Amino acid sequence: MTIGVPQEIKIGETRVSMTPSLCRRCTALGAKVLMQKSAGLTAGFTDAEYRAAGATVVADAKRVWRAADLILKVKEPLRAEYDLLQDGQAIFTYLHLAAGPELAEVLLKKRILGIAYETVEGADGSFPLLKPMSQIAGRLSIQIGAYFLQSQHGGSGVLLGGIPGTMPGHVVVVGAGNSGAHAVQMAAGMGARVTVLDLDTRKLEALDVEYRGRVVTLMSNPANLEHEVADADLLVGAVLIPAAKAPTVVTKKMVSRMRPGSVMVDIAIDQGGCIESIRPTSHKNPVYQEYGVIHYAVPNMPALVGRTSTLGLTQAPSRMSRCWSAAGSSRRWRNMPASLAA
Repeated sequence: MTIGVPQEIKIGETRVSMTPSLCRRCTALGAKVLMQKSAGLTAGFTDAEYRAAGATVVADAKRVWRAADLILKVKEPLRAEYDLLQDGQAIFTYLHLAAGPELAEVLLKKRILGIAYETVEGADGSFPLLKPMSQIAGRLSIQIGAYFLQSQHGGSGVLLGGIPGTMPGHVVVVGAGNSGAHAVQMAAGMGARVTVLDLDTRKLEALDVEYRGRVVTLMSNPANLEHEVADADLLVGAVLIPAAKAPTVVTKKMVSRMRPGSVMVDIAIDQGGCIESIRPTSHKNPVYQEYGVIHYAVPNMPALVGRTSTLGLTQAPSRMSRCWSAAGSSRRWRNMPASLAA
């Protein structure tokens, strides 16, 4: 069985789906690993390290795609990669098909077995392969927001932590899941005023206990959202419905009432975004302004910290077993009659 690891081509993507350590484990189990040349460099892993771990390093992406039973990636295949997908192949990556119907059609047409990291569910109902990237995105959202709040970047000039004698910045987090909770942690750690909204009272109660009242917790309803969004210096959208498009919870009307120079970061953009005025951006052009508010919506935000993100993803619980399960499924899938595969 051959596992192919092509270089990621999404703008600004620095992560790699396999570390040398994971490569060594795969080859020890009898797999052949084909690595595209320089695929791990942006995450700090050299071709020599992969060779030492038993991989074959090749220069041509086509060779990796065409020889592999299983393609192991970080981000979903882009249009430039559609023709490289082989009929009956398996691919294990973040797919986010709720926001990518075109890709879903390609996978169906080519009878691809697509296993999405974001939908792999643990026995306890958790999402172990989504969790580390959600944590990173949540923490980064505050770091990024603080950066774009600076005056030289068009922001309102607010320091989130403030200083004695001034009000700290107000961070509003919509959604108290993994990404939202980590955004709250970073914002509170910087000394900001923090408000978090969610529909799940258990999540709000947990945050209230953890921060002992230093964080304001509110039920997410139109009245509370309208009031808090209007007062936010930094708004973080962190609403997730697994395997489904994110619901729009912050309307354009709410955004239009924010102060000029305020910043919003929509972590849910991978699933379509939860803010009505948002659209995907890129690491090359990460922000735009609408209603005087700076919008940041980079789908592969964790690529800003490629090494940490790669280690977090590849060391996630159960990923190795899921990888091996996907590889086995790929063999069965290839031999399945077309009538059943459809």
